[in-house]
Amino acid sequence: IEIASPAYDIETVAAGGGSIIDFEDGRFTVGPSSAGADPGPACYGRGGPFTITDLNLLMGRLVVQAISIPLDRNKSQLKFDELLTKARLRSISKNQTSILQGIAQIANEKMAEAVRKISIGQGHDPAHYHLLVYGGAGGLHACAIADLLHMKTILIPYTAGIFSATGMSKANIAQTRVKQINLPLDVNVLKIPKWFDDLAKEKTNSEYFVNERIIHLKYVGQNHIITINWSERLNLVKKFTTIYKRQFGSGLSKAIEIEKLQIVLVKKGRIPHIKKRAFLKSDKTFKSGLVLSWTTLNAGERLDGPKTIFHNQATVFLAENWIATVQNNKDLVLQKKSKRVATHNWSLAIEHELFNNRFKAIAEQMGVQLQHSAFSVNVKERLDFSCAILDAKARLIANAPHIPVHLGSLGVCARLILKKYHLLPGDIILCNHPKYGGSHLPDLTLLQGVFDSKNKLIAYIINRAHHAEIGGLTPGSMPPFAHCLEEEGVVFLPTYIQQNGKLKWPQIEHLLRNARYPTRDLRSNLLDLKAALYSLTVGAKRLQELSALYGLEYVHVQMKNIFKQGAQEVKRFIQQSAQKTFSAIEQMDDGRSIQIKIQIIHKKLVFDFKGTSLPHPGNLNANPAIVWSVILYVLRILCKKDINLNEGLAQKVVIKLPLSFLHPRFMDDPKLCPAVVGGNTEVSQRITDTLIKALGLAACSQGTMNNFLFGNDRYSYYETIGGGTGATQGHPGRSAVHQHMTNTKITDPEELELRYPVLLEHFKIRSGSGGKGQFNGGHGISRQIKFLEPMTVTIIGQHRNVSPYGVSNGAPGSRGKEYKIAGGKAIKIKSNETFQINAGESIRIETPGGGAWGDKIKLVNP
Repeated sequence: IEIASPAYDIETVAAGGGSIIDFEDGRFTVGPSSAGADPGPACYGRGGPFTITDLNLLMGRLVVQAISIPLDRNKSQLKFDELLTKARLRSISKNQTSILQGIAQIANEKMAEAVRKISIGQGHDPAHYHLLVYGGAGGLHACAIADLLHMKTILIPYTAGIFSATGMSKANIAQTRVKQINLPLDVNVLKIPKWFDDLAKEKTNSEYFVNERIIHLKYVGQNHIITINWSERLNLVKKFTTIYKRQFGSGLSKAIEIEKLQIVLVKKGRIPHIKKRAFLKSDKTFKSGLVLSWTTLNAGERLDGPKTIFHNQATVFLAENWIATVQNNKDLVLQKKSKRVATHNWSLAIEHELFNNRFKAIAEQMGVQLQHSAFSVNVKERLDFSCAILDAKARLIANAPHIPVHLGSLGVCARLILKKYHLLPGDIILCNHPKYGGSHLPDLTLLQGVFDSKNKLIAYIINRAHHAEIGGLTPGSMPPFAHCLEEEGVVFLPTYIQQNGKLKWPQIEHLLRNARYPTRDLRSNLLDLKAALYSLTVGAKRLQELSALYGLEYVHVQMKNIFKQGAQEVKRFIQQSAQKTFSAIEQMDDGRSIQIKIQIIHKKLVFDFKGTSLPHPGNLNANPAIVWSVILYVLRILCKKDINLNEGLAQKVVIKLPLSFLHPRFMDDPKLCPAVVGGNTEVSQRITDTLIKALGLAACSQGTMNNFLFGNDRYSYYETIGGGTGATQGHPGRSAVHQHMTNTKITDPEELELRYPVLLEHFKIRSGSGGKGQFNGGHGISRQIKFLEPMTVTIIGQHRNVSPYGVSNGAPGSRGKEYKIAGGKAIKIKSNETFQINAGESIRIETPGGGAWGDKIKLVNP
């Protein structure tokens, strides 16, 4: 069932008036923590922290007399002084204006990035549009946000403070009707007018008229819908292709499908509206100087910034280099006067945070673009991909919050590739081979160098996306019984997918078609690769803009600062743990062990895996890139500060990794390489458990990704299923979530059943599966799917024989189980198996729970 009600996609950002401003690890931070309404900002006088509202008050942008809540400027100043002391900037407090401006810039860039995320990700350049600003305090940041987005015009309604309520009061009464079609456009285009007429005649009501006719189109087999306002004169194919190219960079050679038709019926006549504006109080005493009462302004007046314009419902800060014109209804239209770029002299602490956010925002925008333009369910719906920025030495600097097992290994992968290949402008390399840092064959990695206008290297950008089908012995490309890499699918040694700006699709397609075990879904592979390429295009453009604006040398300095932040955090741990040794042993379900000893030797943090079992005969082999990824993740957990994951964390790290199933021998020839597909998913989770156990950070989480795959000649589907997390000292574990090295979504039931011949019979928390103790472990999941046609099914998981451990006498979590439901009987099956299932049969997967922390508290009668 699809919900047909119209909805808006709203992007929120934690940089509002109550967002807390703090100083951590050499940088100022804004949000995401909020003071809320109680205690609220410091100026409320209830002991609250320093916030964006306090900042605007100290900058002189709030008019105290216009606000119904009494504001205490002295309380704001006191908290700001405490912040300066914390930042060791007390000696320059006389120059507090530049510090306040810098902190405001951090907040403004966060808000601007939210606009970019929902506009550029959909193919719209904000610079081509006007910025509509509302809310009581929206106008305080409007000019700064427009500057960041290169927007030249801002519209601020006179009723900005109650804009949403005003809009509701003036909205027309409307009905929406939808007709599902799901038919090809080319042979049905002439039927569209009649379909719209039939839809309008349903339950006809003479009080309503048809206001909009909307058609929803998509490429056959793809999920992304293009919405078009229809008219009989419109060339739908041309319009669809134009919009699609704007969003995704290029069109596809595929048939277009009509998904559904929609009409909007509006009630005739106008609704009586409230015309009184008694809530706006006139205050003529402010119509002078830099502060003006909005109520006293006349139509046609032109105002030059800087000025503060207010009434008792909203405040606008008209910045220097902007001019405002008062409209007949007293709305303000703000225009940029010139392209002059303001220079600022704020502290390095502010610059560090700004560039932290800028680099992270670029990686996030790459991810948004990859998701929007992807074809497969695995990338578009499950979000099984990662994007990152590497510095000129190919070290991880910034990433979006994607998949940890991907992110930590991307730098290793890039450095191994760059030892063999020199990337020039216009070159992009594709790779999935574990010898070169690939995680497993379904994960296709693209690496590109980004260069400035003088062809000097700015940085590297990289992404990795899991393709649900890449060949191999079984559909879904994760055969449990594979004994060499070749049997798992198509292997890409570092290969140019683009060289000197020219794409090499014929060569890539040849490799996908002609491997010993070729892909079963070439179309999805090529379309998802196109999406990944376009993601790199977006990232490269943003980095080039950043370099052009601030200079290449300065961008490199800021990258080094991020690297230093990570190194400093781990240095603290080394200093605190100089005399300690941390060790642990964990076992895989087949009895193989992972052994770790962590010591401080010569001021280095040494991870020694001596004693770990030899290479695995099956697919449970990892590689050094995966081990590196786990170590980065665990080091990030150790950090007390909120910093981006970066390879500075590992600057003082030494890894001793003997020949083992964590480090088998890899050759270029895939026939001579061990199988690895479970090493990425399962072994990475178990390494994480082992390190967390050694460091005493938490009880064991479910320790598996519960890989579930099914397919045949027409379908390939893959998902990972969450479970329980381990409890920590003071906190119970969470239930039914992904944890540690995975961070994907699970496919929505509607999408699953629409795209595949299956029914989701249940998806629920597996009650009682978390370990019991002082702090209980989280519960696992029970997921049961019924098949409507025969399929090949693969399940790969851990903690089916070995229970997730508890800590300090806490009970372990329950082990995972799998059942085949046939003829009304539940038959237990093994994990790490591939088998056939018939139409009408079901699979139930029960995932492990997390371990508990501490003895269960017993109440004893006195």
